[in-house]
Amino acid sequence: MRDDGIIGFNDADAAALAEAVETVRNADAAIAAAQARRMRALADAEHLARRLASHARANVRVHDMAQRAVAAEIGAATRLANRTVQRQMSAAAQIVDDYPQTHASLAAGCIQLSHARVIVDAGANLPQDRRAVFERSALTICETESVGRARARVEILAERQHPTTLTERHATAREGRRVFTTPLPHGMSEIVSVQPSIIADAIDDRLTRQARSLIDLRKQAADRANAARRAGGEPDADDLLLAGDTRTTDQIRADLLADMLLTTQPGADPTRDDDGPGTLGAIRAHVQVVVPVDALTGGDAEVSELVGSGPLDAQTARVLAGGSCTGWDRILTDPVSGQVVAVDRRSVPPALRRTVHARDRHCRFPGCRVPAIRCEVDHVRDWARGGPTHLDNLQCLCQRHHSMKQFTAWRVRQLPGGVIAWTSPLGATYIDDPPPPVQFTESPDGSEDDGSDPPPF
Repeated sequence: MRDDGIIGFNDADAAALAEAVETVRNADAAIAAAQARRMRALADAEHLARRLASHARANVRVHDMAQRAVAAEIGAATRLANRTVQRQMSAAAQIVDDYPQTHASLAAGCIQLSHARVIVDAGANLPQDRRAVFERSALTICETESVGRARARVEILAERQHPTTLTERHATAREGRRVFTTPLPHGMSEIVSVQPSIIADAIDDRLTRQARSLIDLRKQAADRANAARRAGGEPDADDLLLAGDTRTTDQIRADLLADMLLTTQPGADPTRDDDGPGTLGAIRAHVQVVVPVDALTGGDAEVSELVGSGPLDAQTARVLAGGSCTGWDRILTDPVSGQVVAVDRRSVPPALRRTVHARDRHCRFPGCRVPAIRCEVDHVRDWARGGPTHLDNLQCLCQRHHSMKQFTAWRVRQLPGGVIAWTSPLGATYIDDPPPPVQFTESPDGSEDDGSDPPPF
């Protein structure tokens, strides 16, 4: 560590790190190539099982027996359960047959197996004739992005390729919202609620921020109790009670959810009295939604985005835009260029902060997908060192990467257009572009999109 407290690297450290990076990179490529070979072999085994059962059309039992016989041979040789091998054979054949470019990219080490799964999962509901165009565009994303970041963009690509709109499918799926309970061992049960994504994301956000607020209050109570002891006095009984709370964040979230469902207001809130909801009851959910302007004018084909989660149907976006919601950012984008044309929010955070959130959408360290609304707005060039509070000197960083910027030898600078350039301790440069305002994709008929559709992400 240097005298200024920054973690740096001497020549020997840098050489060791460079060797580790290269070894990991080469190993990942080799693993991906081996996974592709294994996938090909499993797909060949599945094709064999289909040929063996081809004489008995529409006979599910015959095909299962043929597949089981082949899977048993592989399972015995590799010490895997037959059922596991059967599932792997089916999944491998799906990728090899329906997504050949994805399989080739995996074999070349350009993507990881988790990227391939993202593509297959997102394309599962697409008609067969739409998958080739979707796959090409999805690979362009997966070959340059982390799995976490790629997932939402690939899902939105798939939504845009679907012959029916997300609004229509969401209306049908919304009819399936429900709550069900599953008994668990030791006197516990699991309660699950299937809700529209915007509602589920808001519930999760509110619970998390309430739990954090309660933990902050707990720490303040402990500080007051310790201060009273140091002064020779007796700590307040309420402070001792609150400071003695040892629940984890997850436990608090679960207790708050149960409390609110049973009492409509969190009774665990130490700041609550009979005349008001208290600090926790006043907390409202905060989500971030990106809405193409055309989605607000009745275009059901437009796909909006629930940042950090995935696609959002146009009807839900319109309801949010026209309603009295106060805890979400509405980011309106031009349907052709994809540029942000307006940001508004009913509560009043600083306008510049909203603009940075709208531009970045997530943490700006390469591969990180923490939503901007849960990040810190950071001065790229420190304010204490003369860095201005301007858009071209601000970025969203999650707590983990903000701390890394402050206390390690990683360096960062902002280029024109909101592009962030990170320089590692070894001198390697990693570029993080802001979420693309527009992306041209090939139309299902094979012609190039003229850009008249809104951006996929």
